[in-house]
Amino acid sequence: MAEGADWRLLDETGSAFTPDHLRTKPTLVVFGFTHCPDVCPTSLSYVAGTLQALGPQAEAVRPLFVTVDPERDTTDVMAEYTDLFDPRIIGVTGAPDQISAALKSLGAYSRKVPQDDGGYTMDHTATMLLLDDQGRPRSTLDIHEKPEVAAGKIRLLLEKS
Repeated sequence: MAEGADWRLLDETGSAFTPDHLRTKPTLVVFGFTHCPDVCPTSLSYVAGTLQALGPQAEAVRPLFVTVDPERDTTDVMAEYTDLFDPRIIGVTGAPDQISAALKSLGAYSRKVPQDDGGYTMDHTATMLLLDDQGRPRSTLDIHEKPEVAAGKIRLLLEKS
């Protein structure tokens, strides 16, 4: 996370979620949106499998789903969506400018892409980040690897924390 990051999002309960929250324990960050037809649900299923592979150690890591579509992804929508995969996954949303600031501080991007039917989709960073307990990127996770591989990366990070 960029030094001096200053943004304020809302978690799925409506509570503030700020850069300080990323400095409390290792965090697995997924960027996406609830209207995503393919990559986002696949990524969240992968996170759920990784949490399962971690067993009791999963409590030591924070799985975080950051929306790139705050216009449609309210706190209630995020809560319902993340719970479909694993209730431990925390969905965060916020005002568009705050989402942009959070994405920038985490080295991610998003862009609204108009569709022919008048709707839109989102182009965004699909990389999953593993942050240490100070909010610093330490690794990435790849959905093409088995969840056990991701769990191994997380265990290594937990040993160093």
